[in-house]
Amino acid sequence: MNAPSRPRPRPRRAVRREQLSDEVAARLRADIMTGVLRPGTFIRLDETAAALGVSITPVREALRTLRGEGMVALEPHRGHLVLPLTRDDIDDIFWLQATIAQELAASAAERITEAEIDELERLNEELAAAVERHDPEEIAVAEFAFHRAFNRSTGRIKLAFFLLHVARYLPGQIYAANPEWGVAAVAAHRETIAALRRGDVDTVVRLTGGEFTDGAQRLIALLNETKLWG
Repeated sequence: MNAPSRPRPRPRRAVRREQLSDEVAARLRADIMTGVLRPGTFIRLDETAAALGVSITPVREALRTLRGEGMVALEPHRGHLVLPLTRDDIDDIFWLQATIAQELAASAAERITEAEIDELERLNEELAAAVERHDPEEIAVAEFAFHRAFNRSTGRIKLAFFLLHVARYLPGQIYAANPEWGVAAVAAHRETIAALRRGDVDTVVRLTGGEFTDGAQRLIALLNETKLWG
């Protein structure tokens, strides 16, 4: 009897193409969420590929992803149309993120170790340093690292994955580029860390929910400024 053959590794080019597709989708998603790409706008494959410096293929795959998310619709012979983004959409997205994040926060407050809290403190100081340097890209990376460590401390990896999936809709760069937001984020993290050391579950949950309330308010204010809703 022949031994089962091992699955062949996927070609590097295919992996890179998937990464490009994800990057293009993230860029287009952020542009839609922040009103840069307005409802009723057609996204052209060739123009988008040229603007982003990629081939048409990852743009086509990214648009397929966004169609599945209800952010664009394919109009035959015309291209991909940006669909309306409503206040209810924003409220729903942030409600879902906050609901999952607060559940994770409660678990973290009950299960986190002193070593994990020390790691959160270190990561928050890295965020504070990035905020002082006014480096939006570094701020975004440091903020992600802090929340990844926080969510891992819960032991609820599947739920943390769901939060990561929903968080794709949060346009992180608009926050990272705002000095006021960076200072507030560092301060909120310090309060959270202090509450974790005390084992104060209610405060950890409240502070976590507050971050998403603040995020929603900032995004809605930006979209109001762009007159997305008339």
